[in-house]
Amino acid sequence: MPALKIAIAQFGQETSSFSSTQTTLDTFEKFGLYTGEAFRRQGFAAGAVGGFIETARKIGLAWEPIAIIRGWAGASGPLTDETLAHFVGTITNALKRADQVDALYLDLHGAAVAYSHSDCEGHLLQACRDVLGDSIPIVLALDHHANLTHAMVEHCDALVAHRTQPHHPWETGQLAATLLFNILLGKLTPTIAWKKIPLITHQEQFLTAPAGPMREWFELAREIESLTGVASASTFPMQPWIDVPEGGWAVAVVTNNDMALAEKHANRLAQFAWDQRDRFLLQESIPPADAIRRALEADSGLVILSDTGDSVFGGAPGDSTILLKELIRQKVQQPVLLTMVDPEVVEQAIVAGIGDTIQVELGGKQSGNYSTPVKLTVQVSAIGGGEIQATCIGMDTFSAGRAVVLTLGSIQIVVSETAGVGGNHPATYKHFGIDPSGAKMIVLKTASNFQYYADWASQIIRVDTQGATMSDISGFNWQQLPRPIYPLDPTTTFNVE
Repeated sequence: MPALKIAIAQFGQETSSFSSTQTTLDTFEKFGLYTGEAFRRQGFAAGAVGGFIETARKIGLAWEPIAIIRGWAGASGPLTDETLAHFVGTITNALKRADQVDALYLDLHGAAVAYSHSDCEGHLLQACRDVLGDSIPIVLALDHHANLTHAMVEHCDALVAHRTQPHHPWETGQLAATLLFNILLGKLTPTIAWKKIPLITHQEQFLTAPAGPMREWFELAREIESLTGVASASTFPMQPWIDVPEGGWAVAVVTNNDMALAEKHANRLAQFAWDQRDRFLLQESIPPADAIRRALEADSGLVILSDTGDSVFGGAPGDSTILLKELIRQKVQQPVLLTMVDPEVVEQAIVAGIGDTIQVELGGKQSGNYSTPVKLTVQVSAIGGGEIQATCIGMDTFSAGRAVVLTLGSIQIVVSETAGVGGNHPATYKHFGIDPSGAKMIVLKTASNFQYYADWASQIIRVDTQGATMSDISGFNWQQLPRPIYPLDPTTTFNVE
């Protein structure tokens, strides 16, 4: 029997409809954009693709990968139409050129939006299905913050989402491989039942690690997944900054040729989310002034200030000055670390050189009405940037472009040309020889990805900042989201049947 040919492609971007930052191929380049053999050499060892490859090699079935493309852009504003067309064209053309394709594995985020397409993944999947026909299995690995749509479900054979927040993409890829090869071996006849839930919430209750409703919901999915006949159970608390016609939370259950079983447990998962909707909406963030005062009162250890409104992992630009201004207003004297995206200031600092003192107007240039630049006199302490080795959000490297360190008294600011991962990974600072554990406070541009600082953090304080990813989702100018939807429409009802 000839070796099976498995086509593999990765296309991931999490769109914030309220961000003005366009996503282009240059955005994907920041995390490594590889095609063909370059993808095989440099993209098979990380994230959901790495987990897929590891599991596939252990199955004992003769197979060969057709490496098409690896592209991951993190989170930012909508994709240009040309960028989406590049991925769709690259993937479908590779499928057309291949002598044989026995299956397609797609590692997707699931919440990408382009200017002319509200459902990028559904558009891509339909294009792939048009090439492959109905008999070639397509299996998806998805971020659980995906926006599951009719087109996505219709044009795949099976799917699985991340199992935890923070994410463990490797595990997702492992299960996707198990699903796909069980289909090829005739052990699984996949049947999908899914439910859309008229619910959208902020990000503050997204973690599955501590006790809380998200952990309970995901644990219910794992319980269902352990049942005979169930191949996967996926929960989708959609990221809350995507304004699209099919927006909202969802669930999906894949069984072995048993629609009644799939529907039964999809209903259970949907009903749990709806019944617990107010617990998912609990807001813990506090005003900036209170957050900084509380951090200063902490006895010891590193205090994380979570800048909820400027989460670069949710698509915000990473240049909010709200917390920086409050730190200055309170005349904080203890060591503080934070990041800022500002290519103009990076250029100014590089021209001035290390050790020079410069006057800058920092940040607040991509934040719309949420924040404004702050005028500062700072010292250029270091110059660096470029590609940084760090395992973060399923990738093994990232680049924020050129970067500098500016010192303002006890505050050190890493300013970069693009967001990269913000300051959400210690490598951002260690790259410059800065030890994050020595700081009193560190501002992270996320509301739920604190895991990379777990060894040092003594306290996490979510700060209620305004911005493109703010917790006050009622403050966004929703145009396309299906209505009614809870909590924007408090009288929303939901019948799971």
